[in-house]
Amino acid sequence: MVYVETQIPITTQHRGAHEWLVLLSENRNGDEMKLIRQACELGDHAHGIRSQRLGEPFFNRAIAVASIISGLNMDAESIAAALLFEFVESTDLTIDKVRQECGETIATLVEGVIRMNGIDALREGGDEQSLRLPQNVESLRKLLLSMAEDIRMVLIKLADKLHQMRMIREKSGKKHCAVARDVMQIYAPLANRLGIWQLKWELEDLAFRHLEPATYKHVATFLDERRIDRQIYIDAFIQVLRDQLEREGVEAEIKGRPKHIYSIWKKMSRKRISFHELYDVRAVRVLTRDTASCYHALGVVHSLWPHVPNEFDDYIATPKENDYQSIHTAVVGPQGKTVEIQIRTFAMEEHAELGVAAHWRYKEGGRSDQQLESKIVWLRKLLEGRDEESADFIDNFRTEIFQDRVYVITPSGEVIDLPQGATPIDFAYYIHSEVGNRCRGAKVNGRIVPLTYQLQSGQQVEILTAKQGSPSRDWLNPQLGFMVTPRARAKARTWFRELDTEQNLNDGRSLLDHELQRMGQRKLAHESLLKHLRYDKVEEMLIALGRGDISSAQIATAISRLTKPKKSKIKRQRQQAVKRGEGDSEIFIQGVGNLLTKLSVCCTPEPGDPIVGYITVGRGVTIHRQECINILNLADEQRQRLIEVNWSEEGGDLLEAEIEVEAYDRKSLLKDVYTILADEDINITASQTLSDPKSHIALIGITLEVRDLGQLSRLLNRVNQLPNVIEAHRK
Repeated sequence: MVYVETQIPITTQHRGAHEWLVLLSENRNGDEMKLIRQACELGDHAHGIRSQRLGEPFFNRAIAVASIISGLNMDAESIAAALLFEFVESTDLTIDKVRQECGETIATLVEGVIRMNGIDALREGGDEQSLRLPQNVESLRKLLLSMAEDIRMVLIKLADKLHQMRMIREKSGKKHCAVARDVMQIYAPLANRLGIWQLKWELEDLAFRHLEPATYKHVATFLDERRIDRQIYIDAFIQVLRDQLEREGVEAEIKGRPKHIYSIWKKMSRKRISFHELYDVRAVRVLTRDTASCYHALGVVHSLWPHVPNEFDDYIATPKENDYQSIHTAVVGPQGKTVEIQIRTFAMEEHAELGVAAHWRYKEGGRSDQQLESKIVWLRKLLEGRDEESADFIDNFRTEIFQDRVYVITPSGEVIDLPQGATPIDFAYYIHSEVGNRCRGAKVNGRIVPLTYQLQSGQQVEILTAKQGSPSRDWLNPQLGFMVTPRARAKARTWFRELDTEQNLNDGRSLLDHELQRMGQRKLAHESLLKHLRYDKVEEMLIALGRGDISSAQIATAISRLTKPKKSKIKRQRQQAVKRGEGDSEIFIQGVGNLLTKLSVCCTPEPGDPIVGYITVGRGVTIHRQECINILNLADEQRQRLIEVNWSEEGGDLLEAEIEVEAYDRKSLLKDVYTILADEDINITASQTLSDPKSHIALIGITLEVRDLGQLSRLLNRVNQLPNVIEAHRK
């Protein structure tokens, strides 16, 4: 098999839609052509309505992008979506109409490409220097991939960029230069990582020609023959080599390529050599079954053509630091032209293309991102097998790719990488501590959203701030969902720590009194909590509570230990549990039993603290606070040893409690309260509701069973957040 890079033809510049469809039908079945013709007719109708505004070339542009997709051997749905997305963007054609005429899959593809196109618009007007920083460019690549529910959306986007570059190749101006820079920094590397060489080399050459026209022409003058002539030379070279290998009994696959202009210039710059010192302007790769065949093939090559002195490297015998293995040699071929030859096994090829020695990382010279690399490898394997069942292909993509991160955009166009579930407050603290502290609201894509809103990839986020603002203590309550990132919580806590002592003391006293009242323990003395919270003085405890060092869950647990409320006769089914080793508390490890546990000395977690388990080597599970500095600073590979754990009281017995909810009566009030109880998996043993028609005040009394007072505190917090609720407390 001979690997040949060929430019994807711009068929529509020379023939109309009818001729293009006839050409396409040579390699497509009847059902595929029916779908593509349907998309063509739909776009043609939309174009006809607005032809005076859009001009005649508009329809040709749509077919040009579809031609590129067809040249990649993509399916009929991809071609149809490539035809239609620009009509949906620029005419009165709607997604609903596409869905009605062409089906749900094509409508979804069109929507995805339009969303990705929106990123270009959001970046316009941003700080050019900031947007070109390596970390921002890399984040944008991740954003584009994370937004795509289907990998075909990414391919259509790349095809659209290639067509755009072909159209502006002879034009100049600031806007066109910005497009070329995006192509060079974002889209060409993305095509490279995905292994789509047909797009990658042409994107690079066109962008290079636009950004550095003088340098491009200078390098091009050294190539005294056209690219097609160089390809013909390589094809003939490969045929001679293949025939000789067959005669020698060496099974091999041979790939050939003429090096493109940007790649030539980049190598000249990197090695600081002249064009005449390059020996890989023409290159051939030989793939064999085993290592012995590699050396046999090397002997055949050197028997056919004289090798170039000092241009031989045996990376099979002596692999590179990144485990790259291959034999490199250069020979003087027919007509006195040099050809570089790489010889390796199929296993070495897979490692070089998909492993830690991946070609794209060597070429781009960027820092390693293990998470992104593993997903790029997965994507390329999917692309190689895209002729398999498309349903499995798409399902795999949707469930596997970038599900743990979201990529959002600042008003200046910068891409911010956050964990899944991040909120506007997490975003604000990522930007700057002051932005987070003064945050009072947020807009997502121009619309006001709650501060608990979970951000989605591709959204533009704007934070609304006050001139003199401060964080709310509610933000530190994990049950309310204002923040999910440790970074944001740490910054908010820092702000409260820096308040003056008197303010923290007053706030702590107010918070503790409120918690005691809500838990139905108003008479409990503050001094009685000192031992359980490990403080010597009441003032120290109140200051710690006021600045956020003590959580409401810790207070609830301490109250529980002091008051020992009545146990329910019903027992909760026990999970696998491990004794803490002292006292009467237990730590429950999700899905794991019979493991030794030990409380860490670095953060000394207390019952009620949010905790996490770390599997040590030979010492069981160490229990840390979730915000322990050692846990936050763990390397990515060590995070795989974290497991979910939680506290429990006396083996999982249930505690019986009565709560009272006072609220302004409204429709669905009781339903909303019961929904929270269901979410918390809480059993109700009795309930009573009274409503005063004059004052419109409703009183709801509920007797229920909870695991501990920490769960009760969390429940009351959530109920207090419901609309129209005046107060929810323990009776």
